[in-house]
Amino acid sequence: MTQTDQTTARGRAAPRERVFRRTAGVDSADGIAALGRLNRMILRYPGRVAVSLLCTLGVVASQLSIPVLLGRAVDQTEALAAGTITDRGTLIAIALTLLAVSAARGAFTLLQNYSAESVGHALAHDLRLAVYDKVQRLPFSFHDRTHSGDLITVGMLDLEGVRMYFSTALVRTVLLALLIGIGAWLLLSTDILLGLLALSFVPFAAWRSSVMQLTLRKTWLILQEKLGVLSQVMEENLAGIRVVRAFASAPHEMGKFDAASADALALSHERVNVRVRNTSPMTLAFFAAMGLVLLVGGRQVAAGEITVGTLATFLTFMTLLQMPVRQLGLMVNAYARGSTCGARLFRLLDMPVDIDDVAGATDLQITDGTLRFENVSFAYPGAGDSRAIENVSFTARRGETVGIVGAPGAGKSTMMHLIPRFYDVDAGRITIDGQDIREVSLSSLRRAVAVVQQDSFLFTTTIENNIAYADPFAGEGQIEEVSQSAQLHDYVAGLPHGYRTVVGERGVSLSGGQRQRLSIARTLMTHPAVLIFDDSTAAIDAGTESRIRRALRDYAADRVTLIVAHRLGSLKHADRILFLEGGRVVEEGSHDELLAKGGRYKALHDLQLRPDADMLDDAAAPGPAHMQGAAE
Repeated sequence: MTQTDQTTARGRAAPRERVFRRTAGVDSADGIAALGRLNRMILRYPGRVAVSLLCTLGVVASQLSIPVLLGRAVDQTEALAAGTITDRGTLIAIALTLLAVSAARGAFTLLQNYSAESVGHALAHDLRLAVYDKVQRLPFSFHDRTHSGDLITVGMLDLEGVRMYFSTALVRTVLLALLIGIGAWLLLSTDILLGLLALSFVPFAAWRSSVMQLTLRKTWLILQEKLGVLSQVMEENLAGIRVVRAFASAPHEMGKFDAASADALALSHERVNVRVRNTSPMTLAFFAAMGLVLLVGGRQVAAGEITVGTLATFLTFMTLLQMPVRQLGLMVNAYARGSTCGARLFRLLDMPVDIDDVAGATDLQITDGTLRFENVSFAYPGAGDSRAIENVSFTARRGETVGIVGAPGAGKSTMMHLIPRFYDVDAGRITIDGQDIREVSLSSLRRAVAVVQQDSFLFTTTIENNIAYADPFAGEGQIEEVSQSAQLHDYVAGLPHGYRTVVGERGVSLSGGQRQRLSIARTLMTHPAVLIFDDSTAAIDAGTESRIRRALRDYAADRVTLIVAHRLGSLKHADRILFLEGGRVVEEGSHDELLAKGGRYKALHDLQLRPDADMLDDAAAPGPAHMQGAAE
């Protein structure tokens, strides 16, 4: 698609929108449904889930045993010091048991973390493949209105949020529920007053922890947006570094980057303040509760109501409980993150694929190689009644070259993108050898139809790999043959590493013409039945283009060739030329026939031959007034 036609197409289509903005709200019902789907997906790994939950029970049992054993050890030590008992065997046994329980707690924790993380990574792996597969199958109309950065965010940050859901939310819920519930029962059954004092900090700490984590979660989403802006500024600057240097705009770009960076820094400071404002009160509440336990418990020890070991049990349990209680906020945050991230992921995965194989689709069978448009009409999504193509009909047979010309936005590239089903027609049909392209498999159709576009995307790999992308097992001879047809071989042969030369990101180390020639060579590897050049020689000089055209003459003899061009000299050899205006074919014929008609094609031809004379005398220019913009 030409640069002008891209702009026009996007103008007609729905505007590009932030479909998956991280700060966008997620409906509570969608969030709950997302958690339900995640839970069902987690059950795909029953063995790992069972190991994780059993190890969690082991962690709880061993952790609750430690305060009890420490209390008994203190009582035994006090008895030995007082001379009440003389046998040290019990104390040694308690010490060894405590050591064994601590070792078991470490082992159970290790296994629990490993198995829980294993479930999370397996879940993320499955979802990552599903997301990537979905993105590959979604139609061009989706990508026209969706930012690629949003898709990358969904496929990375949201997947990370889902990955942490099992270990941080579900497993931690079981752990904290058992730890706090059983521990509270043990303390309260021992002494109600001391138990209530020991647990008094729990509600406050849980509340402040949850508030802190949810606030941090909200600011984290905003921070991601700001960092996204920062990355966009940097990416745009690096991609256009030559323009920046050429116009000495480094100070301006530095100012943009500094402003975006300052926004992110200010929010980072706010996040630090949130942590400090909530962590300090939680710590104060814990030590205040511990002080009350010491005060009341000390009096009870002095009165002989409880032993020193019992008081030590209460204090030890409080110490062990402090960190898990603070993790209640992390658990709440994990549920919130899992629901929002999961909802966005499933929103993407549940999107309908408008362009896909119909039920029972068969492979395209090429016989005569005849391409036919039958009253084809098409409008971009969101364009309303404004059609890019309307009632277009023509037939192109094997060995025939058809040129497509017209003013920018006339629908030339749109027509070409309908043939490989980048978009589906709204009315009429397109057939190849009588087979409606909507009824054959997409893979066979796109093997039969190859499009060489003006914007040639190259991968950051060798020239050889870029050319052989459509046929990775092609031999060196075949690669050189198509490169010679594309007039690229002599240039590549002069490089120090030849075809093994690595091109830069998006082919930045090559000129525009070289990228287009490489794109032509890559397309010739496919041997399609329909070959489309969508203004793909715009950056190539006229002499090189002429040599490419001569080299492709034999290649085009057994296939349909469609050429979209603004430079009419590229189409003189075409068997037929279609002139498009407003999405309709308004003139049709060979180069000489269209010149003889003296219509729009003739006006455009004269304008390209005598641009200076026409600009000096616009009023006297022959042909319709609208042709004055056709050569822009």
